[in-house]
Amino acid sequence: MISCRTFAAGAALALSLAWTGDAVVDVRAAELTFVLRIEKGHVPTDKRLIRIKQGNIVKLQWSTDRRMSVHLHGYDIEKQVAPGAVTDMTFTAHATGRFTIEPHLAKTPSGSHAHGDVLVTIEVYP
Repeated sequence: MISCRTFAAGAALALSLAWTGDAVVDVRAAELTFVLRIEKGHVPTDKRLIRIKQGNIVKLQWSTDRRMSVHLHGYDIEKQVAPGAVTDMTFTAHATGRFTIEPHLAKTPSGSHAHGDVLVTIEVYP
């Protein structure tokens, strides 16, 4: 016999899950915001590694002391950041692994672009 408490717990879990057609997704995903300030081409040491869980909704709020473009590899998101403004970079962490965010620098002779030092590494865990 199933107790009322067990039934209620199961019902609550079922209500927090949504069917997307391909998979069941936990709609209780955390929404996380990280405030990141770039000074002289670097983010403070204690902000350079961000650990999150797959399914989290992540907002990176960028500010900087000089104009630049920042690129989140693996998710292929690029944003322009400028002094005096806050630029949001928001994504849902679908892919797991380690993903770096680097500034895009001047164009190379081949027409591509060069990257600066890694600003932030994001680790996404299942």
